[in-house]
Amino acid sequence: MKRSTLFRGATSGTLYAFLAALLLLGSAPARAAGLSCDRVPELLKAYLNKHYSFRYLNDELRQRTVDSYIKRIDPSKSLFLVDEEKALRQQLKGVFHDIRRGSCDALLEIRADVIKRYESTEAFVREYVGSDSYALDTDVELIIDPDKRARPKTLEDQKDLYRRLVHFQMSNYLSNGEELAEAKRKLIHRYELMTRRAKEQEDRDVYGAFLDSFATALDPHSNYFTAEAVEDFQIGMELSLEGIGVALTSRDGYSVVEKIIPGGAADKMGGLEPKDKIIAVAQAEGEFVDIIDMDLRDVVRLIRGKRGTTVRLSILRQKESTERFVVSIVRDKIKLEDQAAALRFEQIPIEDGKTLKLAVLELPSFYGGRNPTERQSSRDMRDLLRQVKEEKADGLLLDLSRNGGGLLENSVEIAGFFIRNGGVVAVKDTYSKVQVLRDPDDSLLYDGPMVLLTSRVSASASEIVAGAMKDYRRAIVVGDDHTFGKGTVQSMVNLPKDLGALKVTTALFFRPGGASTQHKGVKADIVFPSIYSANELGEKHQDYSLPSQTISAFLEPVPRAGEKTGRAWRPVTESDVARLAELSRKRIEESDDFADILKQIAETEERNGVLHLSDIYKPPGSEENADEGDGDAKPSDERAQADGPKQATEGGLPKDGSVASTSGEKSDDLAAIPPHGKSSTGDEGEEDELSPQQREALQILADWVRLNG
Repeated sequence: MKRSTLFRGATSGTLYAFLAALLLLGSAPARAAGLSCDRVPELLKAYLNKHYSFRYLNDELRQRTVDSYIKRIDPSKSLFLVDEEKALRQQLKGVFHDIRRGSCDALLEIRADVIKRYESTEAFVREYVGSDSYALDTDVELIIDPDKRARPKTLEDQKDLYRRLVHFQMSNYLSNGEELAEAKRKLIHRYELMTRRAKEQEDRDVYGAFLDSFATALDPHSNYFTAEAVEDFQIGMELSLEGIGVALTSRDGYSVVEKIIPGGAADKMGGLEPKDKIIAVAQAEGEFVDIIDMDLRDVVRLIRGKRGTTVRLSILRQKESTERFVVSIVRDKIKLEDQAAALRFEQIPIEDGKTLKLAVLELPSFYGGRNPTERQSSRDMRDLLRQVKEEKADGLLLDLSRNGGGLLENSVEIAGFFIRNGGVVAVKDTYSKVQVLRDPDDSLLYDGPMVLLTSRVSASASEIVAGAMKDYRRAIVVGDDHTFGKGTVQSMVNLPKDLGALKVTTALFFRPGGASTQHKGVKADIVFPSIYSANELGEKHQDYSLPSQTISAFLEPVPRAGEKTGRAWRPVTESDVARLAELSRKRIEESDDFADILKQIAETEERNGVLHLSDIYKPPGSEENADEGDGDAKPSDERAQADGPKQATEGGLPKDGSVASTSGEKSDDLAAIPPHGKSSTGDEGEEDELSPQQREALQILADWVRLNG
C-alpha cells in the first residue's frame, strides 16, 4: 500500500491521506512537467544521501525496487503470469545500470507491454460479458487481497481469475439496481477507461512511478511527489475544509478508508470504519459509478463536493461476515472545534453506595501552530487539567485511542504535565546523533491516579506520550495490545518547481527507557479484545518498514510522594497491574459487548480474506437488499472502535526539515477552534454514549483509585 507524509512531523498516514482528511484530495501519482530520464539518477542519489538507513545502492534495494515497481504496474496480480513475471524481473534487473547511462528504454518498453495487456484484458471482458449466455454466478469465491492470492500460472488460470473478478464487479452494478444489459455496458466501459489511462501515460509519468517505487523500497513512508502533487497540496491548504472528512488510500485497486477525521460529516454519521472499501459512488439520487481500479485522484473528485450536498458510497466491509451496504453522507464543513481536547466527568458507583467522580479527557490530536498566538493543544490541555483539579476529580482517564499524532513539541509539553521533569523522547538522526527532548518546566499539573487509553491506531506523537507515561510508571496503559508502532521521522525536500519533492525518512523516535516506538509501539498493561487484532494494522505490517532499535535510557528518577509538589503520583508496579488486570478480565468475560468482538475476531481469522459472492449479492427488491434502498448505512453492532480509534494518519516535517518542530496535522488550519477546549459535566443527553473500551478503562481507573487509597 502506498503511504506518505506531510511537511511537518512524524505521525502515520499519507500526504494525500491528509489532504483527503481535510478536503478529500487524492493521493495518486500525478504528472511531473519537467521530469526526464536524465534527472532520475540525481534524484535517486538525493534519497540515498538523506535516508536514515540506506546510504548506497545494494542488491537488496535493487530487488525491493523491482518488487515495488511490479506491484505498482500489476497490483491485482492479473496482468502477468508466473513465468511472465520472472521475465519481467529479468528485464528490470539492469534498469539501474541503464538509468545511470541515461537510458530509460526498459521502463518505456514495459509500459508498451502493459498497454497491450490492458487491451487484451479489455477484449476478454468485452467477449465474456457481451455473450448472450452470460449470467451472474453467485457461487464464485474470490480472495480479495492479492498478497494472499497466487499469481496465475497459465492462460486458463488467468481467464478464471478474470471471470471471478468480472462476476464480483457485475454484482456491484446489479445490486445497485442496474439492468443486466446496462451493467454489461458499464463494465465494458470501465475496462475501456483502464486501457485509455494506460495509453495516456507519458514518459514523465513512468519515471515518476519508478522514483516512487524506489522511495517506497527504502521504507513505507518515503515517497516521490511530482510537481503537480505538490501544487495540489498547496492549493488544498487554501481551500475551505468542506467534504465528508475521510482520508483515503489506494490498495489493490480499492479506495480504502484510512482515517475518519473527528468532527467531519462521516464521523458524526457513524456509518464508516477504517478498512472499509468504497466500491461505488453516487451523487444524491444519481446513478452509482463503479470505482474499483479507478485512479484515486478521480475517486476523490467524485466524493468531494459543496457543503450541504449529498454523496452516497457503496461500501464493502469484511468482518464476521462480508457486508455490502450504502452510506449516505451530507457534505459539511469540518468543525475543527470537534478535534480539540474535550473534558467530561463520569460518576462511577463503588461499594457501600458511594461513587467516584472520574474525569475523561479526550485528545483527538496534538494540534497547534508554530505561531505562539495560534491555538495550541498544550494550552487547552493545561486549562482542562486545571478544571479537573478544581472539580476535585478522583482520577483521570486520558483517551488517546483515536489520536493519530500532531505537533511534537506539544506532545512533549503535554507529557510534562504529568511528570515533574525528565526526558520525554529522543530523536536519532541519520548520523546517529541523539537529541533528548525534555519536559520544558518543573510544573506538575496533575498528580492523581491516571489511566491512559490507546489503540492500534494511536500513532507517533500519541506513542511519545504513552511511552513516557509507561516508562515513568506514571499511568496504567490500557486498550489494544499495542499502538500503531510508527517511530520514524520524515523530511520533505523541495526540488526545483518542475521536479516536485522528495519525502525521505531521516530519524527514529525513542522512549525514555531507550526503546524505539518503531514496530512494537507501546504495549498496553491491560489489553481489551479489539477488532483490530484480527487485521494487519500497524507499522510492522508495512512493506520494508525499518527495524526497531534501542538506545541508552534517559529516564529521570521517579519523584517520591510529598516531594516538592506536596503529593506526587504513586508509581505503577507490576503487582498493581496484575491485580487490576485480573479484575478487568473478570468483567470482560461477563461483557456481551466484548463477547461480540471476540466472536468477530474468530470469524474474521477463519475466513482469511475469502469473499463469497453469495454473501454480498442481494438482488434488487429482495428483502435482504431492502435496507440499501434508502441510502442509509446499517453499521454492525460492533461500534466499540467506531466510537473510539480511527485509522491513523501521519505527518512530515516543516519545510526546513527540522526534526524538533512538528509531527502531525497542518496546524495552521486549527486556528478556528474555540478557546479553552471543550468541557461538559457529563449530564445525561449531553454526551455520546461511552464505548465498551472507555467504560472498561473507567472501571480500571476506579479500581486504581481505590488501590491508591
